Amino acid sequence: MRTGLRHEARGNSKKVQVVGFALCIFLLVLCVSVPAQQPKKVFRVGYLSALAPTTESYRFKGIRSALRELGYIDGQNITLDYRYSKGKTDLAPTLAAELVSLKVDLIIVAGGDTWISAARNATKTIPIVMVGVGIDPVEAGHVKSLAHPGGNVTGVTNLTGELGGKRLELLKETVPKFTRLAVLSDPAIPSNVLEVKELLPVARALGVTARSWDIRAAHEFDNVFEALKKERPDGLYVSQGPLMNTNQKRIVDLAASSRLPAVYVRKEFVEVGGLMSYGADQAESYRLVATYVDKILKGAKPEDLPIEQPRKFELIINLKAAKQIGLTIPQRVLARADKVIR
Repeated sequence: MRTGLRHEARGNSKKVQVVGFALCIFLLVLCVSVPAQQPKKVFRVGYLSALAPTTESYRFKGIRSALRELGYIDGQNITLDYRYSKGKTDLAPTLAAELVSLKVDLIIVAGGDTWISAARNATKTIPIVMVGVGIDPVEAGHVKSLAHPGGNVTGVTNLTGELGGKRLELLKETVPKFTRLAVLSDPAIPSNVLEVKELLPVARALGVTARSWDIRAAHEFDNVFEALKKERPDGLYVSQGPLMNTNQKRIVDLAASSRLPAVYVRKEFVEVGGLMSYGADQAESYRLVATYVDKILKGAKPEDLPIEQPRKFELIINLKAAKQIGLTIPQRVLARADKVIR
């Protein structure tokens, strides 16, 4: 009898131990699972554009796609607030201030120096990521150096102005007897002013006489192209800026009707009928921008993230546009093209 009681007692003890062990495991799992069930932070990112939604769509879609590859889904763990200047520089400060008032975690600036300055003036603490437009950010005063930005601004610079000489060389190779160049630029954009300044000596070295035509408003395009018909230049160089970018199709159509070979900074001009473009690979730039956003949202400071420069460039040629103005693209130029539109 006593032996049976002892066995029963030991059995009950084991049961208690098992139940106690199971209870400990349950409590441990519960403690671990509670933090995991806490809602993840939804980051709020501002997007300040120099353009209108229609002409900006290719860029923010590219950046949004690159962010998605890094795990950021708009509406789930990130919210994007867009502000569009529609080419109006005077709107930049107001729109930048609006984004700051929303208490965004970061601002992406898809515009030139005017828009970067507007964001910088609106906040000294919220990180700012440049998409890659404008002049040298050091020369513009946005950062202390490319390697050590030193403030709340970092991002990508696409060397838009520095590539002007290369575009001019390509146009010279493409157009026979090319001796006179017309340059369309917006004097209100600092990068345009610098670009023209840097183009003139390159043109002279190539034996080309260059003349800059200032355009300050959309209604001036018709008058300028009418004047160009009298001047009869051999080629056209179109600078980058909100005014030019928001009037892509208009410029392309006017150049075609004037039978004027033109080179552009952005491939979007070529995709809507322009002749040729040469510039930084935009897809690569968007991936870089997304990488900056990812690093900053994970705790990195803009001042510690070096400014990136393009590593890949692309030449886009539109043979339809060439045929329309009666131009034959030399084979040596076609062979260097990254994309040919037929």
